[in-house]
Amino acid sequence: MPTIRPATAADADAVFGLLQQLAQTYPPDRTAFDESFPVFTSGENPNALLLVAVDGAGTVRGYALTTFSRLLYTNGNSGHLQELVVDQSVRGTGIGSALIARIEQLCRENSVRQLTVASRRAGGFYERLGYRSTADFLKRTFD
Repeated sequence: MPTIRPATAADADAVFGLLQQLAQTYPPDRTAFDESFPVFTSGENPNALLLVAVDGAGTVRGYALTTFSRLLYTNGNSGHLQELVVDQSVRGTGIGSALIARIEQLCRENSVRQLTVASRRAGGFYERLGYRSTADFLKRTFD
C-alpha cells in the first residue's frame, strides 16, 4: 500500500507530471501551476488539502486535491474532491482508493458533513466506494 501524506514543495515536478495525465479542458501550464502549487503546500490555505500517494521507492504515484467550504444547507463544512490522478502505469492497484480513504478519514476527523466529487469518466470507481449521483454538474468557463 502507498504512503499517503500532505504534498510538499519537493513534489511539484511529480504532481505536474500527473496533472498532465488528467487535464483535458485546460492544458497544464507550468507557469500557472508554479504560482498555484505553493498555495496548497505552504499550509497557509486551511480550505484546501493536497495529498500525494508515494510508493515504497519514494515515487509519487498519485495525488488528490480537496477543497472545503462552509455551506448553509449542510449545517457545516462540505468538502469537494477537485482533482484525483493516479499514474496510468499503476491504475487499478488501490492507490486511488487509498487517497479517497485518507480524505474521508480527515473529513470525519474535522466534522465535514459531506464530500462531493464531479466525475465524467470515473463514475464507476466512485460508485464502488459508496458514492451516489445526486445532481447534474454544470459548468461555464470564462476566458
